[in-house]
Amino acid sequence: MNKSVKDALTLTLITVISGLALGAVHEVTLAPIAKANQNTINEAYKNVFSNAKKFDEYKDFNEKKANAVVSKAGYKGVTINDCVVASDSNGKALGYVIAVTNNNDYGGSVTFYMGVKNDGTMNGYSITDISDTPGLGMKATEDKFMNEFEGIKADKTYEVSKSGGGDGKIEAISGATITSTAMTNGVNAGFAYFNSINGGEAK
Repeated sequence: MNKSVKDALTLTLITVISGLALGAVHEVTLAPIAKANQNTINEAYKNVFSNAKKFDEYKDFNEKKANAVVSKAGYKGVTINDCVVASDSNGKALGYVIAVTNNNDYGGSVTFYMGVKNDGTMNGYSITDISDTPGLGMKATEDKFMNEFEGIKADKTYEVSKSGGGDGKIEAISGATITSTAMTNGVNAGFAYFNSINGGEAK
């Protein structure tokens, strides 16, 4: 066997072994990654419904139908990814936790979970994934901006304002109007879905 053939076979063998090793590492890390992601989601559930003791998949959730509602409402690039029912220690449903992704954020996309009580009152939101500018768009994770959404109602459509909040307006984060709009439209889309299910009341 000449040297060039031998070298080629050796290189092929090394490539195969490396590929198998990487595949094995990938399989080993899948479970921990999935567990970490679920822990992040579970924490988001508790952040938006701290008084809930149980979170169950909303049995009638259909992603295709949910996003048809969002699209019809005019929120392009926004998707509803999941929906769960939050219940108290007695099993009484308190409302929904709705997972929303808006792909129109400044940094690309933002994913958050919003809690909506049975009466259509927003209980808050929790961001699980955002790629934005530190000190600007990342302020969407700070209390000052988040508190603007607490207590708002699903029977209104909200818009971003640079001159203050209230009366259907959400005050924009200074220097981060795109992120402010992405969050506000994401919430509007979540409300549109909420209003489309079960008359807006969890069972």
